[in-house]
Amino acid sequence: MRHIVSGLMIAAVLVSVSMPLMAHHSFAAEFDSNKQVKMTGVVTKIDWTNPHVWFYMDVKDDSGKITNWGFEMGPPHLLQTSGWTRTTMKIGDTVTVQGSAAKNGTNRANARQVTTPDGKRMGAASSEGQVQP
Repeated sequence: MRHIVSGLMIAAVLVSVSMPLMAHHSFAAEFDSNKQVKMTGVVTKIDWTNPHVWFYMDVKDDSGKITNWGFEMGPPHLLQTSGWTRTTMKIGDTVTVQGSAAKNGTNRANARQVTTPDGKRMGAASSEGQVQP
């Protein structure tokens, strides 16, 4: 009985440790580096969390239609080493983003560079070109 309990405890630990790794994806699995996007819009939401920071913005097309887009950036610690803070970009800011669109055609992209309202160009710690576990 003691061996069964020990085995179950070890299995539970292994499963809980591997969950974050399974949730992490590679750039190539979700985004297409051949589908480059450049958009300007108003920031509506920022999720400063691991494993990737996401922000969302309303983008107006030529006909005036507004569409909300989500942009994936790198993890918070890499963004911070590049000069980002939680307040570098705020809700209501107008920013320009360059990156790679989602393969599935949804309104999502992997941000490579963000130009802030004051004109500063900041790298987004993109996973494009990096090998992910």
